Amino acid sequence: MLSTRKIGVISKVMSKKPQLKVLFASSEVFPFAKTGGLADVSSALPKALTLLGCQVAVCMPMYKNIVADDLKIVNSSDRVSYAHCSRSGVDYYFIIHDDFFKRSGIYGEANLDYTDNLDRFSFFSQAVLELAKELNFSPDIVHINDWQTCLVAVYLKTLYAKDGFLNRAKTILTIHNLAYQGIFERNQFKSIGLPQTYFSQNCFEFYGKINLLKAGIIFSDIVNTVSPSYAREIQTKRHGCGLEGVLRNRKADLYGVINAIDYDIWNPAADNFIYKKYSKDKLANKAVNKALIQKELNLKVDSKETLFGMVTRLAEQKGLDILITSLARELNRIQLIIIGVGEVLYHEKLKRLAEKFPHRFSFNETYNEDLAHKVYAASDFFLMPSRFEPCGLSQMISYKYATIPLVHHTGGLIDTVADIESSGGGIVFKKYDSKSLSFAFERSLALSGNKNEILKIRQKIAGYNFSWQKTAKEYLELYKKAERLEVSL
Repeated sequence: MLSTRKIGVISKVMSKKPQLKVLFASSEVFPFAKTGGLADVSSALPKALTLLGCQVAVCMPMYKNIVADDLKIVNSSDRVSYAHCSRSGVDYYFIIHDDFFKRSGIYGEANLDYTDNLDRFSFFSQAVLELAKELNFSPDIVHINDWQTCLVAVYLKTLYAKDGFLNRAKTILTIHNLAYQGIFERNQFKSIGLPQTYFSQNCFEFYGKINLLKAGIIFSDIVNTVSPSYAREIQTKRHGCGLEGVLRNRKADLYGVINAIDYDIWNPAADNFIYKKYSKDKLANKAVNKALIQKELNLKVDSKETLFGMVTRLAEQKGLDILITSLARELNRIQLIIIGVGEVLYHEKLKRLAEKFPHRFSFNETYNEDLAHKVYAASDFFLMPSRFEPCGLSQMISYKYATIPLVHHTGGLIDTVADIESSGGGIVFKKYDSKSLSFAFERSLALSGNKNEILKIRQKIAGYNFSWQKTAKEYLELYKKAERLEVSL
């Protein structure tokens, strides 16, 4: 007969809630592959969820340049081949298919998408589910991200609808940027591997073409995007990119969760990329960083110059049209560093400006992690004149580096940047045009000339907290909401 003490121990063990299992799929994850903020989120959120007690398996394609000391290649069954490594309690799994993923680019090359992207990400989406079975990892939640993984949700409710191992899983789709939807010609539909009947208005069909994001929105149990303001904006014609009606139909299951940043990576007190480390309470070395980057990039070395920084994709979304219009006159009185790649049109226009203002404007046609950190640390102001912005991470990073963000009042920038005149920590302009942007430059220069005031603002914003701890808890609540939903097959 068991003692009372032993019965109590067994009861406690049996009543302990099982660990939530999360299968997390993304087309890019930092530090393995990165083109933008999706990679940062796909790295930081799984780590934060693990600290909250979740068991997280992250899946991504095995791209050509992925290297890790502990990477183990597994030649698996006919079901799937993969590689594996672990970081900070998170298991990372890389789907292997050399013909699809062993290429120089992630989505394309020379500003052109790969013509077989539908085949590539259809394969990846089904391989994610086959990997879960191979690993005997029965997920409670399948968290997918953007159009590249939307077919995971579709396959769960079609091809795997009667699969007892997977069909209890609930899906959450995070839309990081609604403008990118995975649109393909209808004659490619056979690549998806579903009956032609699914090419319809209530599924994939979008103005005569295939739209993977649309199907993901329809088939996922919960949909969220990366800020509350953007979640509201995308239900309007102005920001809905043609999917506003589909999103309004999912309004009851549509949420906005603000992104965060990983302070293990973005912290000037511990940043090995920058010239001189500094902290909120000891900001003197920020000026040292400014002088050294001016020297490195052949700008005039002068502490009195007001230095603006920008790390971005070169796309209309990021406000390049109004910025370039403004720069013709602003570069007579500011210094600017831009790091970015993207549309050829903007490359050419920015190169011409850099040639015209060689000691005032440094244009760097690349994404370089080392230089990006230096720009955040050295700049007086950080530019984000975005036409629209789902969330943005740069404003949060710039805060930590005591760099004041200059932003357009849109999307996640509404939720994270208040104007200094409203006791906030940024320079905000509300009308999207070059005149309003120029006035924001004017205000920045005036603030830059007030040394006591700008120091107070820098010390304040460097203390802001946009860590993943709070945001991960919000995702955990979404997971719990999804678990309570009725099974829909």
